[in-house]
Amino acid sequence: MRANFGMMHQKGLFILLLTVVLTGCGDYQRLLKSRNPEEKYQAALLYFNQQQYVKSQTLLDDVSAYYKGTERSEDVLAYLARSYMGMKDYASAVEYYQAYVRNYPKGKYATEAYFQIGHGLYLDSPDPRLDQDITQRSIDAYTRFVEMFPESPYAEQAYTEMGEMYDKLAQKELYNARLYYNLGSYLGNNYLSCEVVAKNALKNYPSNKYQEEFSWLILQSKYQQTVNSFEERKLERARDAQDEYYNFVTEYPNSKHRKDADRMLVQIRKITKE
Repeated sequence: MRANFGMMHQKGLFILLLTVVLTGCGDYQRLLKSRNPEEKYQAALLYFNQQQYVKSQTLLDDVSAYYKGTERSEDVLAYLARSYMGMKDYASAVEYYQAYVRNYPKGKYATEAYFQIGHGLYLDSPDPRLDQDITQRSIDAYTRFVEMFPESPYAEQAYTEMGEMYDKLAQKELYNARLYYNLGSYLGNNYLSCEVVAKNALKNYPSNKYQEEFSWLILQSKYQQTVNSFEERKLERARDAQDEYYNFVTEYPNSKHRKDADRMLVQIRKITKE
């Protein structure tokens, strides 16, 4: 017991001394040249706690090979991932957290690692106009996380951010649908393409926050296909557009598009003679 206390006391003195030394000018440069991995490791943790993440990451990288295969390797890997998160280098952080779960799937930082893979991808997710592969990867990572750790305190945040990612995927489809609608009859029936994209988005993302806009685009597209139709198909399409109008106003009776929808119905009824 006395021996353990003595070791703990010596370690405490070492960390205290290191803290004092780190306040000195140019000490970081000395640490980079140091051949003492324990000194570098303890300094890296102190730099991390001081939010000096670049210094922490650099020193941890230096000692990672030395501690590979030891008990400390798990801590080095976790703090490397944390340092990259602190640096806002989310792509690198995700890579290190993924390396952690490959090597320590049930390790002491496992819950954090699985969560941060999804969170890092969430933070790295691009503008909805761009490719959304990272967004989908975030959803997949979060799905795995909540399946593995449903009782985790991070679960609520995971569900919230997952919902935001689904909305982002839906928003990309909204941009696509609007593009088709704006193309109109140019080089084909782009109104039909708009309708298809909007319907698929409602099916694939049933709780997205753009549902009304998708429904409005579907009604607009059906109306445009009606008024631009050949005579032999006009009545059929008018009835289809009329059904869509009633679906829309039933679902969104106070929609900001209601007046425009009502004006469409007037024109549709001239064709259906109802």
